[in-house]
Amino acid sequence: MSRFRITVLSDDCVSARSARGEHGVCFHIESGERRILFDTGQGLVLADNARALGIDLGTVDTLVLSHGHYDHTGGLPIVLSAVRTPVDVHLHPDALQTKFHISGSRARSIGIPDAARQALDGPNARLLFSRDPGEIAPGLFRTGEVPRSHPEEALAELFHLDPEGRVADPLLDDQSLYLETANGTVVLLGCAHASVIHILEQVRRLTGNRPIRTVIGGMHLGGAGRDRIRWVTDQLRHFSPARLVPMHCTGPRAAAALWTAFPEACRPGGAGAVFEF
Repeated sequence: MSRFRITVLSDDCVSARSARGEHGVCFHIESGERRILFDTGQGLVLADNARALGIDLGTVDTLVLSHGHYDHTGGLPIVLSAVRTPVDVHLHPDALQTKFHISGSRARSIGIPDAARQALDGPNARLLFSRDPGEIAPGLFRTGEVPRSHPEEALAELFHLDPEGRVADPLLDDQSLYLETANGTVVLLGCAHASVIHILEQVRRLTGNRPIRTVIGGMHLGGAGRDRIRWVTDQLRHFSPARLVPMHCTGPRAAAALWTAFPEACRPGGAGAVFEF
């Protein structure tokens, strides 16, 4: 089994005094000689946090994008200008769509920023589009597009592909990573727009029902009501996670519910946190 060291380079909270926070997520994954980034955050703290945590962004050989929102892709210009050789960039075809968040009469662009799009068009990015699951490195896999079946986890109608709000964005581009380790499967979530339960069910299908021992990342429950949080918490019990690290868009109410329901499993995340498997 491969061994992995995961360092959080971006999150809404901080775990190390030397790190700074932002609304976003970025994981740096080391395995053997491989150096992989899962998302890049907004890019406001990426370079400083990497420097403070002793991580050389120039050695990154692969990028995986969970989906096409600014708080997961804004750091692309920083990474792609730092790498010493061109890198593979794994993404869903829909990640490049224009994306908007509409609240009342206000439409806000939340897709990949222009500078990040230009970086993806540059010589240091080899774009690998796929809707399917696949292997990124030995023991490290992407879920691909995640099937959705639970009505309790339906997306709120706030995300659209146009500023007028005529075309809903189902966020089919949302994908996660999973790692096969000696202690079971580890799941890394970007934002879990597909829903954490759907994602864990997908990982179980792809691994032949191998136990999921660790879940780390954003669970997109920040705007969820009590009923949905209760439903997600109840469903998570079926997976019996030994470690649960709610981050980013999970939201304080849902995080508190998870810490209450899983007091032995929950661990803090935050920029600067390190996990080894």
